[in-house]
Amino acid sequence: MAEGRKAWQDKLHSIIYEADTVYGKAFDVSLLVLIVASIVVVMLDSIPSIHAEYGNTLWITEWVFTMLFTIEYVLRLVSIARPSKYVVSFLGVIDLLAIIPSYLSILFVGAQSLLVLRALRLLRIFRIFKLNHYLTEMQFLGHAVRGSARKISIFMLIVLALVIILGSVMYLVEKGENGFTSIPDSIYWAIVTITTVGYGDISPTTPFGKFVASIIMLMGYGIIAVPTGILTTEMALAVKKREHSSQSCPSCGREGHEKEARFCKFCGSKL
Repeated sequence: MAEGRKAWQDKLHSIIYEADTVYGKAFDVSLLVLIVASIVVVMLDSIPSIHAEYGNTLWITEWVFTMLFTIEYVLRLVSIARPSKYVVSFLGVIDLLAIIPSYLSILFVGAQSLLVLRALRLLRIFRIFKLNHYLTEMQFLGHAVRGSARKISIFMLIVLALVIILGSVMYLVEKGENGFTSIPDSIYWAIVTITTVGYGDISPTTPFGKFVASIIMLMGYGIIAVPTGILTTEMALAVKKREHSSQSCPSCGREGHEKEARFCKFCGSKL
């Protein structure tokens, strides 16, 4: 009986967690369709005219999606040996957040708006199309951001000091007119200008003010390039050339294993 149950779990695991099988890919594609459809339903329900005419239909449809996602979540738990590992994993938390809002809406009015969190589950598309290594590259990006955080922070402090100085100069040059009615307003203009956003709600009219504005605009292009270069350098140092398989651990459900790996690097279970 135990062996039969183990075989049943293995079969269910290959369908739900693996994307390199026919049934597994079909399951994940169907799941993505349901996710997108449920998000569309939530968005349509937020439109007053549609809600007034089709509110009940959309409400019933949303609960159908909730039941399907609940069944899927339970099947994910029963198909792995250590369901607690999956519950606290990133995708496990996202899956739980996808169904909780519907049940909370019974007790708290308006909680159903949180259902848009289901959009985060579209991250599974990386697994379906054999692009799960992009999820691993996110770890490299995280290392690069942490490694460059100090340098970028110092750079941003310099930029902050620069816009304060330039904003104060523009306040004096424009003599408190043309929208430069205070130093904070002038600093706001300097930030908008140096970031090349340029709303146009405030603009200088004096010749010297236009000259200063031109200098700030030219500086903006160079300023944008600096943090990009810092981050790119850190990413080059962080990236390691290694390939990963799309296999999911049958015990904890986590991915990101090397192709030659025989045991899960997270829980030690045999793959």
